[in-house]
Amino acid sequence: MKPQETESRSLRILVCGGGIAGPALAYWLARNGNRVVVVERFPALRATGAQVDLRGQGIAAAKRMGLIGAIQSKLVDEAGVSFVDSRGRTKATIMANRSGRGAQSLTSECEIMRGDLVRILYDATKDDVGYVFGKTVERFEQDDHTVLAHFSDGTSDTFDLLVGADGQGSRIRKDILPSDAGDPCLRMGIHMAYWFIPRTPADDGNLRNTYLAPGGRMIMRRSHNLTETQVYFVLRESSEKASAIHRAPLDQQKRFWIERFQDAGWQIDRFIQGMMTTPNFYSQEVVQVRTGTWYKGRVVLVGDAAHCASPFSGMGVSGSLVGAYVLAGKINRNKANLARAFALCDKTLRPFVNEIQNVNTSLLRLGMPKSRFGISVFLALTGLAARLRIPDLVARLSPDDRDGGWRLPDYADPNPAHQTMQLG
Repeated sequence: MKPQETESRSLRILVCGGGIAGPALAYWLARNGNRVVVVERFPALRATGAQVDLRGQGIAAAKRMGLIGAIQSKLVDEAGVSFVDSRGRTKATIMANRSGRGAQSLTSECEIMRGDLVRILYDATKDDVGYVFGKTVERFEQDDHTVLAHFSDGTSDTFDLLVGADGQGSRIRKDILPSDAGDPCLRMGIHMAYWFIPRTPADDGNLRNTYLAPGGRMIMRRSHNLTETQVYFVLRESSEKASAIHRAPLDQQKRFWIERFQDAGWQIDRFIQGMMTTPNFYSQEVVQVRTGTWYKGRVVLVGDAAHCASPFSGMGVSGSLVGAYVLAGKINRNKANLARAFALCDKTLRPFVNEIQNVNTSLLRLGMPKSRFGISVFLALTGLAARLRIPDLVARLSPDDRDGGWRLPDYADPNPAHQTMQLG
């Protein structure tokens, strides 16, 4: 086909997963005239979750979508991170870098609740994309021309392309990996749980409070509105029990976290009491998804399903937005040759993914000491560095991560009405 015929062709595309990467991909594909259907296994839009951030190229991708204004209107006011002792006394504070230059600190300039970002993406796509809730892809078959998807409700349908945007535990990924492929999840020896509790006057201020307890335990408290406070338990542990608990029934998950943290100190009684009654509890193992296979035939992965960078990278959401943008750009330019589109996406995106997955796990563990002495040393050194404003200087003098060394490629929008929005 001639280039212009390739660009004007409309594909029928199924996206499995309605979180962040899926709708972001659907946005760009629908803009190019493709017919996109997003299936989401939850019965309604899953506009829940804890606080997330956008950094570097993720901010650039949001700008090209024309959504940065909507995102900025929903930002959480978090000025920085404070480290506290068991009595809640501040030992060190590292502020966000709001100078407009240099690297972000522990807190990004774009902190937003995951649910708000999901709603923004849904609202930006719902008129052009078909959404089906309470349904997912159970299995699929493909040939050289189509993909036949079999759904959880017993129905099936045919598409030109199937996209797995179903998260770090992706079922689509399992079906396209080679039979001899190892576990794509790199375990970091860290586990996390979070939930919401009622906010109290003691939670005032706009700092994320971080408390360290012996045994490689961390508790974080941050407030995102006038009535709710988020609580995070983070645990250093490499064991089969810890890895398996996230798939256990909810009451067993909570019992695991209570057993591990009940003697941690600080406001632990309040946090555990809130855990027992919250409707927003979530538990996960911190992993990275590392695989050399992002596609097979007419099936391709995007976001965490392809290259989860882990919460500690600071680039999880940004990686999803960037991955969706690049994949859609390659598909839209190579509709008659999807194998070429996927190969080009792999070639373009791999350097970026390798960079955001470059997380020093040893450094992470140093930030979660096992002993009281280690905690004392960590707080003393962090307090000294904060008083000397070393974190602030390092952030300002580091390479600017607001666009990063890896730049987003430019893809021309076929609709002139969207040209300024995309390339601005």
